Amino acid sequence: VGDKVMVLARSGLWQEVVNVPASQTFPMPEGMSFEEAAALLVNYITAYMILFDFGNLRPNQSVLIHMAAGGVGTAAIQLCKTVENVTIFGTASASKHDSLKESGVAHPIDYRTMDYAEEVRKISPKGVDIVLDPLGGSDTTKAFNLLKPMGKLITYGVANLLTGQKKNLMAMAKTWWNQFSITALQLLHQNKAVCGYHLGYMDEEVELLRSVVAKLVNLYSQGKIKPKIDSVWPFDQVS
Repeated sequence: VGDKVMVLARSGLWQEVVNVPASQTFPMPEGMSFEEAAALLVNYITAYMILFDFGNLRPNQSVLIHMAAGGVGTAAIQLCKTVENVTIFGTASASKHDSLKESGVAHPIDYRTMDYAEEVRKISPKGVDIVLDPLGGSDTTKAFNLLKPMGKLITYGVANLLTGQKKNLMAMAKTWWNQFSITALQLLHQNKAVCGYHLGYMDEEVELLRSVVAKLVNLYSQGKIKPKIDSVWPFDQVS
């Protein structure tokens, strides 16, 4: 009673009082604000597990981060900086490039005006070691083709299904049609890995998630990661 905790739950958090199993709560570290705590778990657990558990990120490697200025993108950039000499490519609209450079992205790419795959190849003709793919559809195919031998593609979302404020059924159908598909034999010949990640289906993996959160809290306490809070809203304006 009275402990300050972060909560990880699939749904039901847009309310003033929530009721969750104790196993879905994690003590907040000293000095962390509630706003930071709200921003930490989903973004940083996702970024940590796709980069390190699936991606096996090591010194001197290169990573392509889509939506680099978003929640998971911001977390991934900060986590990449904890490994020596990692080269980060990040896609984002041009207005965000200066802040991305400040945060450690060596090569920001404006996906709206450029073909990001071409831009990556200009700088790194062989491609990259890891691609984090929250986009889905034809972008997953582009990501796979951008991998170096022994490279890893981790797909963790299908943002292309959602275009603009309303769900565009044609865009959804197109994305579905362009879904990436590959056989085991093709993988064998390519020397590449494809991984899929969805935190929402990790409910049962309590021990695994606890170990990841412990590492993140440690990194936070060392000042190596820090959630960026865009803005704070009173509860009656949430909608």
